Amino acid sequence: MEQYVIKGGNPLVGEVEIGGAKNAALGILAAAIMTDETVTLENLPDVNDINVLLEAIECIGATVQRIDRHTVKINGSTIGVVSVDYDYIKKIRASYYLLGALLGKYKQAEVPLPGGCNIGSRPIDQHLKGFRALGAKVQIQHGAIVAKAEEGLVGAHVFLDMVSVGATINIMMAAAMARGNTIIENVAKEPHVVDVANFLNSMGANIKGAGTDVIRIRGVEKLHASTYAIVPDMIEAGTYMFAAAATRGDVLVKNVIPKHLEAITAKLEEIGCEVQEFDDAVRVIATGRLGRTHVKTQPYPGYPTDMQPQIAVTLALAKGTSIVTESIFENRFKYADELARMGASVKVEGNTAIIDGVETLTGARISAPDLRAGAALVIAGLAAEGVSVVDDIVYIQRGYEDFEGKLRTLGAEIERVSSEKEIQKFRLRVG
Repeated sequence: MEQYVIKGGNPLVGEVEIGGAKNAALGILAAAIMTDETVTLENLPDVNDINVLLEAIECIGATVQRIDRHTVKINGSTIGVVSVDYDYIKKIRASYYLLGALLGKYKQAEVPLPGGCNIGSRPIDQHLKGFRALGAKVQIQHGAIVAKAEEGLVGAHVFLDMVSVGATINIMMAAAMARGNTIIENVAKEPHVVDVANFLNSMGANIKGAGTDVIRIRGVEKLHASTYAIVPDMIEAGTYMFAAAATRGDVLVKNVIPKHLEAITAKLEEIGCEVQEFDDAVRVIATGRLGRTHVKTQPYPGYPTDMQPQIAVTLALAKGTSIVTESIFENRFKYADELARMGASVKVEGNTAIIDGVETLTGARISAPDLRAGAALVIAGLAAEGVSVVDDIVYIQRGYEDFEGKLRTLGAEIERVSSEKEIQKFRLRVG
């Protein structure tokens, strides 16, 4: 089992390049199989979730050609089955995007119920509601979702009971090749929803309104080849921005869309960081001890739930009492006990964490409970005095490409190890 071993106390200083958005890429990879022509995808992040989905796509018969680490060609004309193998899929949440893609193209699909991080219940009832509205019969049998539309899918009016990124993307894919017009209301407005819509349009779909409350889709008969570059990852960018803040550093985060980061930037400025915006970069400068704030997670353009653990770690070192309210997922505070081992004062009551800032954190052995909390605990280790060991980093590798390598270029003392012997070696070297 691999771990990170970290010696904290160095401010992060320098430049870091952000990769493609994992959450956009997962939807786009699924959508790529909806044409029988070859699709070229660029700026793909090299992370575990992406590689698992590519394996699943290959497993149903599509041709997948890795051009380089961040470019792939996919051809869906060779797909032979519309049922996805369980082994691949139980590892990742976004497997359900294959439902919308296969149902849209072949009018039938069978995909196991999804896995992923245990951050709370993430029901897929809104996805199924959308498929049924489009005329599919949907059942759950033997742990899999089985969807069929023998007469083909037909455009419909879908109102989502709650804002859901996954359901928005899935229904959009299914409706892209349905007969007639579809209107989806109360949709998610996240940048990765917009990116999937833009990609489908680049293949000949007719989707309007992505990024607003209402998406309108005119079904087309078929989709064609496309070459498309995936949007930069706002959550990866935000993670390095808070790493700069927590370690009182000065980091230029490159290859970003500053507009996507506005909620994150606003909070950083509120707690006392200086944030400079450029065309495709942001610079975060933190000097001295930061101040307190209150933050509540909300759907985009509000403060993202995927950035909640990172701000909590930063506030654990700020002056005064901060309150963090989680309104999206109920299991998002599992990192609080780990932070407490490092000397943080975090009290969780229901969906709220009350954080009394402390002067310093101290290194400890901690465990990553999920992807974003894992990244946040690495930030805690970088800001703490002494050596920390982070276990279960497989979660972190699901969504961050070369995390330790990028942090090292900013001056962090961090190594990926796989034995106690290597940890001891690291301790001797830094001690």
